[in-house]
Amino acid sequence: MIGRLTGRIGYRAEDHVLIDVGGVGYLVYCSDRTLATLPGVGEAVSLYTDLVVREDLMQLFGFPTLVEKEWHRLLMSVQGVGAKVSLAILGTLGPDGVGRAIALGDWATVKAAKGVGPKTAQRIVLDLKDKAPGVMALGGSIIEAMDGPEPAPVVEVVEPTGAKPRKPAAKPRATSASAQADALSALLNLGYGPSEAAAAVAEAAGDNPEATEATLIRAALKLLAPKG
Repeated sequence: MIGRLTGRIGYRAEDHVLIDVGGVGYLVYCSDRTLATLPGVGEAVSLYTDLVVREDLMQLFGFPTLVEKEWHRLLMSVQGVGAKVSLAILGTLGPDGVGRAIALGDWATVKAAKGVGPKTAQRIVLDLKDKAPGVMALGGSIIEAMDGPEPAPVVEVVEPTGAKPRKPAAKPRATSASAQADALSALLNLGYGPSEAAAAVAEAAGDNPEATEATLIRAALKLLAPKG
């Protein structure tokens, strides 16, 4: 299983890139959102990958974070959702948007993605709602993984005379996901159920995407407080 690739972009296409890793080129399919964030041809890049194997085809799909990769795997587990639909959903909503929509049971937002009908959107929300807290909780561990040692640099055998050294692409940050994960953990420790805690954190994060852990906890507690 190929879990991550670090190399240089050989070329870019409409729905995929070729990543050159030590002279071997890997075709990696990505969402529109991910493709828009990737550097130009010849620049260094690192993506988490998921390999899909069928009888007649093997395809690699690339993601900037482990959370997005996990959402892709979960979306693919839903009946009627293939890789193309999963990438369309992630490209439209982003991993945070997917988590928020599922935690809140907001199938209409999921339906906004290209190729997703109302029945499929409802099935996604129903099948994955109980799994949303687990994926949201990944945020904290992702920060640790991404703040670990830098991947080994990609060595160029020959550089043209006078060429400027190429810097590796910056690692994507997931501070928002980490704050949501920590807030969710705090609510679970207070005795709230996973689904209701995840929904409250998702709603609070939707109202204030840049909120810190403490701010999310306060907002979520207000949402969870008995009405009346």
